[in-house]
Amino acid sequence: MPVGVRVQRPSVVLFTAAAPYNRAMFNSSNTLDKPVSSETAKKDTISVRLQHITNELREIHESLTSSETADPRILADFRDALNRVRNAAWAVEQLANSKTSQTDPMSVMSVLAGERVRVTYQLCKLVMGDLSNEEIRFKLGQLMELHEAVQELEKKLANAITA
Repeated sequence: MPVGVRVQRPSVVLFTAAAPYNRAMFNSSNTLDKPVSSETAKKDTISVRLQHITNELREIHESLTSSETADPRILADFRDALNRVRNAAWAVEQLANSKTSQTDPMSVMSVLAGERVRVTYQLCKLVMGDLSNEEIRFKLGQLMELHEAVQELEKKLANAITA
């Protein structure tokens, strides 16, 4: 970071009463203020990573709501990535809840599969636009791998539609 540049944490609060942010759980280095046992190390690791990402998202929120501008295509990709993470987090939460409430986890899996279909459709449309853009250069290997995957998907889709 250049000398004289200070990064200020945003003062915008993104948490609601349903999901409050408890600053007391974290110390100044944004790590959990509790000892980590070997059994909970993996869970705590993801918790710490999520907290770091949450802090970074607050900073991005501040930048987005200030006078800074970003490329609309990059913003759309960012929003898509956030939606995928949000939906995956929801699905994980629902699966965990289904285990404790003795409900069928397959309904959650079906919703998650439907979300993957929706995202795939959106990505296909974006890739079609990229392929039409003469300024974008693709690596041949990437296109060949995509072509193979699309062919396999087409076969499975045909079977699923006619079944």
